[in-house]
Amino acid sequence: MRKNSIKNTRLNGEVQKVLADIIRTEIKDPRVGPVTSVTAVEVATDLKTCKVWISALGDHAAQLDTIAGLESAMGFIRKNLAQTLNLRHTPEIHFILDTSLEYGINMSKLIDEVNKGE
Repeated sequence: MRKNSIKNTRLNGEVQKVLADIIRTEIKDPRVGPVTSVTAVEVATDLKTCKVWISALGDHAAQLDTIAGLESAMGFIRKNLAQTLNLRHTPEIHFILDTSLEYGINMSKLIDEVNKGE
């Protein structure tokens, strides 16, 4: 299976939807912020690993707490993922903090400041 195959793209989308639902409704850890979203998922072609990019509202410490809370609930998340999706292997999940939204907001502010200065 190629990395950009239709099957892999479909699997990435399904895993993203299921993980977002699990994080939104099932995780009760107080460290996980109420506004936490799954921005992207990349499942390896051998279905052994999965990179999950997480965006969380708040300062940097709150974002790190969210990642720590998700990592502590890893077994619960994998169990629910395995029950929902019928895969040969349930991938090992690696959570990565996604800072692209913050970067975009900061760049937008800088552009607005430059435009005001003209």
